Amino acid sequence: MRDDDLRISGNVEDRRGMGGVARGGLGIGAILVLTLIGWATGIDPRLLIGGAEMVTGGDAPSQIAPGRSGAPTDQVGIFVAKVLGETEDVWTQILPEQVGRQYTKPTLVMYSGITNSGCGTAQSSMGPFYCPIDRKLYLDTSFFQDMRNRLGGGGNFAYAYVIAHEVGHHVQNLVGLLPKVQEAERRSDQQRANGLSVRTELMADCLAGVWAYHMNQRHANVDDNDLRQAANTAAAIGDDRLQKASRGSVVPDSFTHGSSEQRVRWLSTGLRSGTIQACNTFAN
Repeated sequence: MRDDDLRISGNVEDRRGMGGVARGGLGIGAILVLTLIGWATGIDPRLLIGGAEMVTGGDAPSQIAPGRSGAPTDQVGIFVAKVLGETEDVWTQILPEQVGRQYTKPTLVMYSGITNSGCGTAQSSMGPFYCPIDRKLYLDTSFFQDMRNRLGGGGNFAYAYVIAHEVGHHVQNLVGLLPKVQEAERRSDQQRANGLSVRTELMADCLAGVWAYHMNQRHANVDDNDLRQAANTAAAIGDDRLQKASRGSVVPDSFTHGSSEQRVRWLSTGLRSGTIQACNTFAN
């Protein structure tokens, strides 16, 4: 994927190398904790929202250590900021056109190891996620190395897909879907909650594909090799493949993100259609 003509976003907060987590600011009776978990570990998915897995428990976010704002200057940071900038440009155009909603740009936080989020403590082992409380995306950029070395995915378009997936959760939040899913999960048994989580995640995959469709229309910067990279990555982070690798067995009722086949299929649906309407994973 070529990124030479993508606009660099200034909505990046760089906390890499800062270390630590800001403490304090949480009342005993007013704590909101969203416990994030890793891509390949076992979880309680009842309250999983968006690209993160989290458990909600209160009404006040933790304090957040400030980071460096503005455009990064290193190669990885510039790439991330360019992808974010292109998501801003595409969604600012197509969200009003397709669903009549204005797009509000999120902030992307790059960090290393551990940091605070509006949804609680973020750690690199939890993978990238979107926090609907502060409307920020959280990314430890070492995840790109994990994609190459541990998950069997990689390449610029695959990395862009990961970012675009989390932006897809932001789009879901802007149109009011995430609060509805969260409430439905609270009222559901675990199996149904898992199913709602899967549909939410697959829709974010599809929305990432919608974004890529329009980016390619604008810049003609995606080729067949890029598409293979993204498909390989989507397959690598399917629940069935992750469970098989970590547990040696597959338990479909415990899926929270979808199987490899489902993730590839919905990403491809967005890539082919370019429409939000095609991404209705809740239709049946």
